[in-house]
Amino acid sequence: MSVNQTTIRKNQLSDAAFVPEAPHHVDHPHKVMLGLYISVFLGMLSETSMNITLPDLMADFGISSGTAQWMVVGYMLAIGVVLPCVGFMLKWIKAKTLVLFALVCFLVGAVVCTVAPTFPILLAGRIMQGVSTGIVLPTMYAAIMRVFPLHKIGAANGVAGLVIMFAPVIGPTIAGALIGAFSWRAIFALFAVVAVIAIVCTALFFVTPIERTRPKVDVISILASAIGFGCLVAGVSLISDMGFSAAVIALLVVGVVVLAFYARRQLTIATPLLDLRALGVAAFRTPAIMISCSFSCTLAFMYLVPQELQRGMGLSSTVAGLLMLPGGVINALCTLAAGRLFDRYGAKRLVWIGSALTVAGGALFFMIGVSTPVALFLAAHIIVMVGIPFIQQSAQSAALKSLPGHMAADGSTIMNTMQQVCGAIATAVATCLLGLGQTNYAAAGGANPAQGFVDGSRYGYLFGMVLVVVVLACSFLLKESRAEPKLVPVHVDVERLTA
Repeated sequence: MSVNQTTIRKNQLSDAAFVPEAPHHVDHPHKVMLGLYISVFLGMLSETSMNITLPDLMADFGISSGTAQWMVVGYMLAIGVVLPCVGFMLKWIKAKTLVLFALVCFLVGAVVCTVAPTFPILLAGRIMQGVSTGIVLPTMYAAIMRVFPLHKIGAANGVAGLVIMFAPVIGPTIAGALIGAFSWRAIFALFAVVAVIAIVCTALFFVTPIERTRPKVDVISILASAIGFGCLVAGVSLISDMGFSAAVIALLVVGVVVLAFYARRQLTIATPLLDLRALGVAAFRTPAIMISCSFSCTLAFMYLVPQELQRGMGLSSTVAGLLMLPGGVINALCTLAAGRLFDRYGAKRLVWIGSALTVAGGALFFMIGVSTPVALFLAAHIIVMVGIPFIQQSAQSAALKSLPGHMAADGSTIMNTMQQVCGAIATAVATCLLGLGQTNYAAAGGANPAQGFVDGSRYGYLFGMVLVVVVLACSFLLKESRAEPKLVPVHVDVERLTA
């Protein structure tokens, strides 16, 4: 290479560091994304259908509610540990290969859960499924940013959100029906069948839209990520069974300290595992916080509601699942509508509408008792399920649209990591508050376990409403712009690349 050619090449590389990658326009983008849509749907179906099975698992394995919650928390913990590494993995491994690996992992985990003779083996299979979901979730959003043009990102995220939220629509209903007709094991058998379909669609249609740069592997960051997120979520989750014991406090302290070290390291090394500079962009950081809070509220409600219907109102798992169907259907439709409305009106007004509706629906949950008419529950659930997608989809589109293309994968990973870790913590907090409410009811002389469960659930609903108030407060700080995102300089070792 001549001197002039070298100079030109260096200038091109330097300029490229400041230019977002152009989307890979394809003729049928939704067909390309089909395998990922099914994969993420499967992951969310697995995440949301477990809540209705918890009473059956507690009876079959003779475990406490605190132990049973690990079917939910352990799954999200696995997602939270894997997610921070996905952006890095996509820079080394073909996206198609990574997705296929994740789906095979999910398939194996589903088979293990189907035949599991003990709860620890069941949990092990469940964690394998969490690893899979942790991979496909951010990969889907990173692929969307490459496959669809910028002016269609809102609508594309609306479709992705519809796919995700369709799982809560049918998840509890299908789970309740399968438990009523067969047992909870049939749910995992269904997961295995859907996983096979996702593998076939990914192998046939998915292309690799994400560029591989093969940066240096930082083993310390990988270990710090796993230890930090794992200890933090595990510590919070164990509070319901162990209280603030020395072991729990130690886990929490280790988690916080290691995560602080991890964050500092990502901001100082040349090739970070996860580019945390995205959090320095206010237009991304604010909606990312809003998404985490609204997602945490959703998971706290979805953890409490199906159990309250069964253990508080005395309904069967099949009836409980059917009662959650109308709200889920409306939620899915509003998710699709919110993505399209974002492209026209932006995020702020939609967040205000969503926050008001969610608080109103949450307030109705406080009126539910052991003999409350089903109509009140349906009204409360439907109102909340209308409000949440207006927060979630608009904030998510605003966050992703605020970043330059070369930060899309990291931004998606950061956002999804925050959601899953905060969601796991929120579920654990809801479990603790549920137990606290039951304890206070018993201490006041209450002797009806069903009423005690209803009282405990109200503590969790209050927690969810506080999270929505935080979202509303953050919405006033939300900055929206129709202009291209401000680009962040990226250090490029030109001498090494042109050697």
